Amino acid sequence: MSLKAKLQRMKGHLVQETDQKRQVPPDAEPASAARLSEDAAVQTDLRQGEQPDIPLLEEWQKLQAKPYIWEGEYVMIREVAYPIGQRHGAYAFSQLAETISAWEASGRQHPLSAAGRHAEDLLFFDTETTGLSGGAGNTVFLLGYSRLEGDRVIVRQHFLPAPHAEVALYRSFLEQAQQSSHLVTFNGKSFDWPQVKTRHTLIRDQVSALPSFGHLDLLHGARRLWKDELESCRLSLIEQEKLQVTREDDLPGYLAPIRYFDFLHSKDPAVIEGVLRHNEWDVLSLITLYIHVSRLLLEQERSAVTVEERFAVAKWYDALGEQEAAIAFYQQVADSGHPWSGKAKLALGQLYKKQRDWQKALHVFESCIAQNALVPDEVYVEAAKLHEHQYRDWEKALFYTKQAYEQWKRRAALLRHKSKDEALAYEKRIARLQQKLGGNGAEQTEMGDLLDGLIT
Repeated sequence: MSLKAKLQRMKGHLVQETDQKRQVPPDAEPASAARLSEDAAVQTDLRQGEQPDIPLLEEWQKLQAKPYIWEGEYVMIREVAYPIGQRHGAYAFSQLAETISAWEASGRQHPLSAAGRHAEDLLFFDTETTGLSGGAGNTVFLLGYSRLEGDRVIVRQHFLPAPHAEVALYRSFLEQAQQSSHLVTFNGKSFDWPQVKTRHTLIRDQVSALPSFGHLDLLHGARRLWKDELESCRLSLIEQEKLQVTREDDLPGYLAPIRYFDFLHSKDPAVIEGVLRHNEWDVLSLITLYIHVSRLLLEQERSAVTVEERFAVAKWYDALGEQEAAIAFYQQVADSGHPWSGKAKLALGQLYKKQRDWQKALHVFESCIAQNALVPDEVYVEAAKLHEHQYRDWEKALFYTKQAYEQWKRRAALLRHKSKDEALAYEKRIARLQQKLGGNGAEQTEMGDLLDGLIT
């Protein structure tokens, strides 16, 4: 349909609508449901206008996709349903509701908490684009998501069959997406959603505004939990190592743009089928990943959680100011006998210091020293600080400071890294404590000679 014809049609419709408004008195009763339904059908016919020719429509239908038509342009919407009891890797989709209830019961404040939400509020969202770089030149050709709807999980994929149909693409997506309140993504804060915003800006006068979604980005959580444990934090690797998910005949994500450009030439749905399957797998795995990460954070995975994961969770809660949760996880690592137990005790003692519980802090530091001769020198320093500033026991403070110095020397020799600033800090602390104990100048000179020999 030509632009002129579209304008003529809109003009006629606006005139008709204005005449109808003039005939309705101010106190008129609302129209009946049947009349409203009839008017909606008329508006749909006016909106759609001429039905576009859709190449290989039967092939699209075999992929469970149907056309969505707007102003003579169309996009394809593929919809696949799964029973809520079906498992995807380690968990059934039904466990999402249980996870949200667990967040509610925990009372913990966390960026990934879904407390106060329903399972239907979460839109597990992923896109496919023509490139991995940002900017207006990068087109989003697939908007995919999974969501719990009643007793099913629905995967919907809004596919752009031609670049000039973006208005239809975003209209179809926004009609569905605005039913949810939060996006759950994997790097969506940095990539997917900014790309959607950029493309939406170009057509914002023709579509409704984007919803103000809350956003739970699981990539940030994955990096906090597994950056020191896994080779990388790719979703496919996390699926294999943590979620018990195995993909079969999966199309690598980097091939998606190539397949899309091939589709634009051939119009054959079979060309893009692998991209659709890959995206479908992604948005289903996001549900499984959210359940798993939440269970780690809420201590529901005690039998399977690694010491490294416990320590990462503790650090995360520590950074968020959730001290009681952090203490619980640090304590588990401290009691584990794992090589990281010393790191956990140091962090645990520092948390008790923040709470001004000097006795517990000192107990943690000194028990760490008593049980392990190879503790970090920071543990000795923390014990020395408590004895000096809180208990005025300068003799013990000096003892622990010298022990810290010896540990520092061994570490510096091993790493072949001698810091003059660190050496001077030890020198000042030792000198100050010796002065408080009434130490003579000879002792201070001897200590200075030792430090000079180390630095040089």
